[in-house]
Amino acid sequence: MTYDPLRILVVSHGHPSFSLGGAEIASYNLHKGLNQTDGVSSRFIARVGRPVVRHEGTALLSLRQKEGEILYHADDYDHFFLSNHNTEEIERDFLRVVLDLKPDVIHFHHFIGLGLECIYAVRRALPDTVIVVTFHEFLAICHHHGQMVKTKNTNLCRQSSPADCNACFPDISPARFLRREHFVRGLLQVADHFVSPSQFLVDRYVDWGLDRSKFTVIENGLDIAAPVAPRPLAPEGRRARFGYFGQITSFKGVDVLLDAVARIPEAIWGDDAQLMIFGGNLDRQPKAYQEKIESLVAQAGPRARFYGAYQNNEMPRLMRSIDWTIIPSIWWENSPIVIQESFFHGRPMICSNIGGMAEKITDGVDGLHFRVGSSEDLIDRMVEALTDTTLWDRLRAGISIPINFRECAKQHLDLYYSIAANRDAASAPRSARSA
Repeated sequence: MTYDPLRILVVSHGHPSFSLGGAEIASYNLHKGLNQTDGVSSRFIARVGRPVVRHEGTALLSLRQKEGEILYHADDYDHFFLSNHNTEEIERDFLRVVLDLKPDVIHFHHFIGLGLECIYAVRRALPDTVIVVTFHEFLAICHHHGQMVKTKNTNLCRQSSPADCNACFPDISPARFLRREHFVRGLLQVADHFVSPSQFLVDRYVDWGLDRSKFTVIENGLDIAAPVAPRPLAPEGRRARFGYFGQITSFKGVDVLLDAVARIPEAIWGDDAQLMIFGGNLDRQPKAYQEKIESLVAQAGPRARFYGAYQNNEMPRLMRSIDWTIIPSIWWENSPIVIQESFFHGRPMICSNIGGMAEKITDGVDGLHFRVGSSEDLIDRMVEALTDTTLWDRLRAGISIPINFRECAKQHLDLYYSIAANRDAASAPRSARSA
């Protein structure tokens, strides 16, 4: 006897061919992993916008080189309400894909750019389809780019409320923030289940009002062929190469890192130590922040070198040149892909002691924590890394290899079946009562 494959549609806010963010890669890896699983058929639809040119009469575009992948052009987006004003195209074009495929499961790996109305439209059109939403940051809670960092002083925001949000954005009334909260939370609750790569993010959304029983923690899966070997050392050489990977923004703490590197005593830093910064987008930051970074770079001198932006497929080669990875973010983070990549390649990490970073990197086991925003505390941790000759090997031995994209897909598949079974079990008593 043959069975029809389980039909799954993975929806993403971006395609890795156009945007190489962690969430785009995570959603695409899930799609690939599902398609490599017996009894499963996955399709992938990703939102694009300008400068990609749309077709004249439809928001749908094909990605010719990939079968089963579709692009959905959406630009009429309200960043405050996370809303797509062009509901006509959602009904005509987005739902056209959904109704043609009639998936058993639709997994939204983000909704930015697409609009929360897409979730509602799917629920209305296919009431029996399982809808899952993955969260990647706090965008539904926080209007400040989903960072939960105060706008005036970069202090961490620990609890959202309309009054607190108005303090960050005085030109937006508390009443308007309350409307935003009700609108966003109401449409999210249409989903059957939520997935988060970290428990920390789950706890924040539960505090905000979502049901804890509807959450499952599943780490994003990697698609990397093999780990690279440790960096070769000269006789008596040290593990003295530090790497930073990521965007250079005010939330990422690169200023904290540069300040620390510049002030480590010369006798400890020596001639062999190096900070290698892989990342871009500094030119898109506010002028004041650009000037601050330029000043700190001058202060650090030859100790810090900038290598510019990189492609995800370059990561193994870049990892060969470093010993330690540093994540100095001043916001909570959730599950930066660089943590999994660093652990996969056996590189211990030094990170801020908050949020998803502190959850995934265990102080003294597979990495080191420093107090968020404190250059002085980061100096102490880097000095420890440079002077304790046994530390790197001890922390490397404590690293657990992260899951790959196939195992990630399997965990998701188990979740889909569990959600469907629970829904069937819940509907059976209702059907009996109706009869």
